[in-house]
Amino acid sequence: MHTRTFVAAAVGLGLVTLSACGSSDDGGSQAGSKTVTLVSHDSWAVSKSVLADFEKKSGYQVKVLKDGDAGQAVNKAILTKDNPQGDVFFGVDNTLLSRALDNGLFQSYEAKGADQVLPAYRADQDEHRVTPVDTGDICVNYDKAYFSEHKLTPPASFDDLLKPAYKNLLVTENAATSSPGLGFLLGTAAKYGDDGWADYWKKLKANGVKVVDGWEQAYNEEFSGSAGGKKAGADRPLVVSYASSPPAEVIYGDPKPATAPTGVSAGTCFRQVEYAGLLSNAANPEGGKALLDFLLTSEFQQDMPLNMFVYPVRKGAAVPAEFTQFGPQAKDPETLDPAKIADNRDDWVKSWTSLVLK
Repeated sequence: MHTRTFVAAAVGLGLVTLSACGSSDDGGSQAGSKTVTLVSHDSWAVSKSVLADFEKKSGYQVKVLKDGDAGQAVNKAILTKDNPQGDVFFGVDNTLLSRALDNGLFQSYEAKGADQVLPAYRADQDEHRVTPVDTGDICVNYDKAYFSEHKLTPPASFDDLLKPAYKNLLVTENAATSSPGLGFLLGTAAKYGDDGWADYWKKLKANGVKVVDGWEQAYNEEFSGSAGGKKAGADRPLVVSYASSPPAEVIYGDPKPATAPTGVSAGTCFRQVEYAGLLSNAANPEGGKALLDFLLTSEFQQDMPLNMFVYPVRKGAAVPAEFTQFGPQAKDPETLDPAKIADNRDDWVKSWTSLVLK
């Protein structure tokens, strides 16, 4: 999907972010095996103690295979669905969900705890092919220091980004290759409709928006407000990222700042939901079901924010104070019905590519 997990997180919290490795000797999942394999995008992370607790209670050892960003991982999972790499896939979001379901990527299973998922995040409730796991908002972030030094008010909305005052300040990700880039495109489609989104992008292009391949490059190389961007001498004080990026800058700042050096333009947010599912033809479906149950436990849901910088979907799950203080969820984010996304996504991306990149 994207690279949300800041490098410092692995050091600071002792997270486990395994890549093509596991704790068993059998080389992979098989029927009756005590190894269960999770296939995911690169941002999967969980605290060692939380994963160890699941392994102890369930008797299963978890093997994790990471397959790049979400789009890449979903496409590979579809291509290998007849002989899948694992048992569970995590990281397909609402922008790509229809592609996974239409291609028969998952088999039905209603995870324990599904009744505790907040109604707004449930999907495919008739067949239960996917389990909601987390949510987050894709939003424009701004560099507070830049706007203070230039005595300029940060943009608050999509419309603001078209103003001359913000010319050549925004960097975003390619909607064809990046999950946040696609989410930002969908946010504009939701805001301006079928007849207005393309005209919006024409104006945004004329106002100097810069497009790069993915989140890592946009945030850590091009955005002046990030720790990485500062070191790289970045000159773009606006970036398409996440509402949870400011808390990450606080939590992993060195030295840790008293307040977030970045802010969120609340009127530019698109609500993203991530799902997991039991892969069709999974070699260890029972282990896969146990793992899906685990993803909805309070223990895992409350472990996620500081690992993957997302919000839980389970009712009553607590989030760190830094999230509510520096990265609260948008009160009125843009959303699109999954069926609307399914019907238009490929055409929108094709049109966007022709319009913005050529």
